[in-house]
Amino acid sequence: MKLVRARIQNFRSIDDSDEFALDEHITCFVGKNESGKTTLLTALHRLNPIFDDTRFDRQKDYPRRHLSDYEERHEGKDATVITTWWTIDPAEKQAITDAFGVGSLVSDEVMVQKDYGNRTRWTVGFDEAAIVQHLIDTSGFHDDEKAQIGAAGTVAELKAKAGSVHEASPGRTHCLHRIDRGFPEDSVSQGIVKLLDLPKFMLFSQYQRMQGQVSLEQIRQRESSNTLESADQVFIALCDMASTTVEQVASIQDFESLVSRFEGASNKISAEMFRYWSQNKFLKVIFRLDHALPGDPPPFNSGRIFRTRILNKLHDVTVPFDDRSTGFVWFFSFLALFSQVKKRSKGKIILLLDEPGLSLHGKAQADLLRYFRERLAPGHQVVYTTHSPFMVPSDDLPSARTVEDVVIYHQDEAPEVRGTKVGGDVLSTDPDTLFPLQNALAYEITQTLSAGEHTLLVTRPSDLLYLRAMSEVLRSHKRTPLDPRWTICPAGGVEKVSAFMSLFGGNRLRVAVLSDLASAHDRIEDMRRWKILRDGHIFTLGAYAGQREADVEDMLGAGLYGEIVGACYGLKGKQAIAALPAGSRIVDHTAERFRTQAETVPGTAPEFDRYVPAVHFTEHQSDIIKKLFGADLKVTLTRFEQLFSDLNALLP
Repeated sequence: MKLVRARIQNFRSIDDSDEFALDEHITCFVGKNESGKTTLLTALHRLNPIFDDTRFDRQKDYPRRHLSDYEERHEGKDATVITTWWTIDPAEKQAITDAFGVGSLVSDEVMVQKDYGNRTRWTVGFDEAAIVQHLIDTSGFHDDEKAQIGAAGTVAELKAKAGSVHEASPGRTHCLHRIDRGFPEDSVSQGIVKLLDLPKFMLFSQYQRMQGQVSLEQIRQRESSNTLESADQVFIALCDMASTTVEQVASIQDFESLVSRFEGASNKISAEMFRYWSQNKFLKVIFRLDHALPGDPPPFNSGRIFRTRILNKLHDVTVPFDDRSTGFVWFFSFLALFSQVKKRSKGKIILLLDEPGLSLHGKAQADLLRYFRERLAPGHQVVYTTHSPFMVPSDDLPSARTVEDVVIYHQDEAPEVRGTKVGGDVLSTDPDTLFPLQNALAYEITQTLSAGEHTLLVTRPSDLLYLRAMSEVLRSHKRTPLDPRWTICPAGGVEKVSAFMSLFGGNRLRVAVLSDLASAHDRIEDMRRWKILRDGHIFTLGAYAGQREADVEDMLGAGLYGEIVGACYGLKGKQAIAALPAGSRIVDHTAERFRTQAETVPGTAPEFDRYVPAVHFTEHQSDIIKKLFGADLKVTLTRFEQLFSDLNALLP
């Protein structure tokens, strides 16, 4: 079965969460501290916990402000705590059809509830009359026996009528056997529930972290007295991965036995972990079994002590496991515990992760999300809580749910406490609740708008317009355009490239720079030296325009640019752009022409803005291109085609 919706009531800070949907793969609960996120996971976990029979306790868990009114509020009955809705898997549906016949189910959805009496109640939609008829038709009754049985609307009724058939009838024997075996207490609902697999819930939080030092005598005592702590479960899981037990580890008498068992477990966890741990891949987990030293603090000063240490291969030094970052310890502990759960559990598991990766760096949190998607979600539903923007799935915001403790304030009246609510539409009026969502979305939008996987950095927005327009012109002439995989991004000049690369993660982008200043040689060399850009990814426009320093407008040539400016500003005759001095930059010459005209005859020339002609060209490029002479057009097209070919050659 797959969990599709849930509703929590009468539990701690939750009066009524309202019904909320859960994603079939990963659901993210987003909310600020003390909003009730952990409470939601705790309630879900207690529906069917994997490790122990954690129970709802009315005295501890029922909302305190209503506890004295419990009997009155629930009319002497046990209050419902959790209601869940599940869809039946195709394999389960087929098993039900095989057992009870086609049409036995009237709905693929099942409701499962649990109350303060810790009773689990199932609600299944079925057609009992159709199931009864299927039993009659497939039990081997003769026609006269079917006539004797007649119509039966319930299994209990069929059982009574089948019992009246002659004892020697094979049909009677078969039918009664099927009812006794497949319908506990003659209940169709219980018969169907027997064929359904309610997944177990595994709750993992910051408190379930393995300790770097374990006193084997202490953990054996807690194991025998059934007082194991959260950290103990992780160590027991690690032993299970090594195909051993705490008892066996404590009795190991030779070093090689220890090494052979735990190196295998270490290699397995390390291979899985460092596939997704990008912060430092030069670490190795090392296990040791030592006799306690009297100078160590209790309880590590007696008996045998199991120690986990981390080898940093870059610095050639080992450090205690507890001294590693909290994020590293959390990830390792989760992998160890989850590996044991998968190994021991026969049914499905729903993972409930409370603030996973809370202490991880933002990049490591992205790695953790990738781990969820690639390794967990294909086989398990994952529900996790967070208040970190980096743990919000910005590429799948519909899977996020807002969680907030709702309090309505009225003027001159006591606040109205509505308790924890879950928002299924990723909307909230509380700015603190929205903060992680807003930041995650803003970061994603910024990345998407400003940078693509293949980014060409240019100086100004007008460069972008001319490059795109000339690419289309080349395409119309059946020549080489700019590859559409390039995202053109105005960066403001070579001096801004370093900041851009730092902000947008140059290690995952293929970036090229198109510079208008050959004099930026020192900055370019700095970027190459510090590996900010790859060799061969920096281009100067002058190299294609045939002059030392150039703008995109110089690539167009005086003829084409003169036509663009003239058409844009309506310049004709003496007002047209004059021929350029050799080696000069066309934009400087044009701006000077406009300035001089304005000073000579005030009011006769508009103010020059180099962006305006670029926009005009993009809108009328076909008409303008037609006015060029063949030789001028050929030179311009050749310049841009050579530039685009060189840029395209950088792409895979």
